[in-house]
Amino acid sequence: MKPVAELDPGPVKAVLVDLDETLTTQGRLTAEAYAALERLMRAGKIVVPVTGRPAGWCDHIARMWPVDAVVGENGAFYFWHAEGRLRRRYWDEEPARSDKRSKLEAIARRILAEVPGCALAADQRYRETDLAIDYCEDVPELPLEAADRIAALMRRAGLSARVSSIHVNGWFGDYDKLAMTRLLFAERFGMELAAANRSIVFAGDSPNDAPMFAFFDNSVGVANVRRFEARLPAKPKYVTRAASGAGFAELAAHLST
Repeated sequence: MKPVAELDPGPVKAVLVDLDETLTTQGRLTAEAYAALERLMRAGKIVVPVTGRPAGWCDHIARMWPVDAVVGENGAFYFWHAEGRLRRRYWDEEPARSDKRSKLEAIARRILAEVPGCALAADQRYRETDLAIDYCEDVPELPLEAADRIAALMRRAGLSARVSSIHVNGWFGDYDKLAMTRLLFAERFGMELAAANRSIVFAGDSPNDAPMFAFFDNSVGVANVRRFEARLPAKPKYVTRAASGAGFAELAAHLST
């Protein structure tokens, strides 16, 4: 991973950013990180958070934050705010989403019984499409091996599963953050990701960001990505000096010069 100072900011038109421990710091959105979003918007960049967080959070982000859209629940949808209204685009239609939701509760019960110390994520009630199991956000921190065990149980039950810095997320379907980002950019911005690759930066910090790290030539890890370095099937091409939200602010400053 090269220092982020070596990334050429000239061609960059869009910035995608993970939320937990990439934009936030120890679960909090700092003034510095929020100001970095505004700085990028003022510089004329397209700004899109790409997160595993729930629809309830993404509703707020799309309405209130200085962003152009938000991809949520690891690629289940994107939301954007236009002409005074919140707009929603889902991967699945509602009948399919409802059917899949009904199956997740039993899977959650089995995981909670088999991995002591984990819990349903506090934001589960605000989710529309996936199951989030907490292994270190609001429970005493479990080792990463426990997160791997949760992910394996999800896959055994037929779910796609990804480990983030705080949760293990599982869902029925073959989409992910990259697939929905590809759809968003085609539909909302008229950009094909492969052709526009060099003009887009993605910043993340954990294994569920690996498809984005692999795809984007300008993929960036904030410094705390090193926690997961041995578990990343694809590493970011660049890394910041600072961790979490301060690392994102470092990236934003570099791109805005």
